[in-house]
Amino acid sequence: MGNLVIGSRGSELALWQANHIKERLKKECFIESEIQIVKTKGDKILDTPLNKIGGKGLFTKELEELLLKGAIDLAVHSLKDVPVVFEKGLDLACITKRADVRDTFLSVKFPDLMSLPEGAKVGTTSLRRSMQIKLKRQDLDTESLRGNVQTRLKKLECGEFDAIILAEAGLCRLNVQGAKYRKAFSVKEMIPSMGQGALGVEMLKNHKHFITLQKLNDEESAFCCHLEREFIKGLNGGCQIPIGVHANLMGDEVKIQAVLGLPNGKEVITKEKQGDKTKAFIIVQELLEEFLQSGAKEILEKAQLF
Repeated sequence: MGNLVIGSRGSELALWQANHIKERLKKECFIESEIQIVKTKGDKILDTPLNKIGGKGLFTKELEELLLKGAIDLAVHSLKDVPVVFEKGLDLACITKRADVRDTFLSVKFPDLMSLPEGAKVGTTSLRRSMQIKLKRQDLDTESLRGNVQTRLKKLECGEFDAIILAEAGLCRLNVQGAKYRKAFSVKEMIPSMGQGALGVEMLKNHKHFITLQKLNDEESAFCCHLEREFIKGLNGGCQIPIGVHANLMGDEVKIQAVLGLPNGKEVITKEKQGDKTKAFIIVQELLEEFLQSGAKEILEKAQLF
């Protein structure tokens, strides 16, 4: 029998993630595999902000097409990039243990967000981050920052930006040392994207190794990530709209924090709910209802115009 084929994007971070799954497959499932690099729409169009490209699954669609054709056996994604509704026949075989979920401020000259001068330029790929930055500092200029981690750091070091915001998990995975100042925001200061810090392994549900891959699943991370994905699904939200949501288990309790609004930070809803983890999915629905009653749908419709 041949090796399993892992589909992955070609960036340094994506390949780290694919190799991480490859090593775990060998060690924990006794399965040999090889990696096939796939270019996605999001990789090909680098001169346009992600929210302007349009469509869902900018970093997953091509991988999903290969899964459906049987050209690859599994696809490794940053879970935050995975749409909440799957193509027919596909699903997540596992969600890995979460790394650090926080977003991180990096700068060559300034120690943190509040020390930036008026009108400073902050680079980010994410409308969610832009919204939360503007909520704190309306005077700052948030601009689209595309490319892989090293490309973004070079743009910072060359002076194109006064600061940039990146996911702490990616920085840790690549052991990034660049930028004089580096400070992670607390989850309360900047609510992360759904699934941030976790990897999702997508497969055909009827693949003979689908059940086997569940050995790589982290129960607590998967539980929290599914709660976050349920919240996004209830808002019909995608990966490129300004929504942050984070679920966290604390003993027998679960706490869910969420934020959504306009990218300019002028209309923002922030709420949280906490309760018994056995009622977690009811808590998500209650939180969702509170957002809808506060005008969430209308705000998200306005956000599409940015």
